[in-house]
Amino acid sequence: HVQLVESGGGSVQAGGSLRLSCAARGYTYDTYCMGWFRRPPGKEREGIAVIDSDGDTAYAESLKDRFTISVDNAKNSLYLQINSLKPEDTAMYYCAAGGSWVTLDSKEYKSWGRGTQVTVS
Repeated sequence: HVQLVESGGGSVQAGGSLRLSCAARGYTYDTYCMGWFRRPPGKEREGIAVIDSDGDTAYAESLKDRFTISVDNAKNSLYLQINSLKPEDTAMYYCAAGGSWVTLDSKEYKSWGRGTQVTVS
């Protein structure tokens, strides 16, 4: 059973930065892809960035300049660094795992965390 627990969200002012973390339990990172997704209020869930065991990444084109995904295999943790936050970044941010290839299609991911809220004002 895979458990993903996100943390690091909060309320920040525009222009600030946040680092989101996702602790993975019962998960073998070197087999599958992991990634970050978000759901802004009243909108569909969207992919932000994903990474595979080789370090290959994929980013949403509109976000790649401000968002950076990384992984710490020793800690079995996934991270998302967000810089220059904007009000439109306000959303629930989710960690996902179990993707079989590097894709931002959320349907390809088998396990999901409960999310961490980011609010930018």
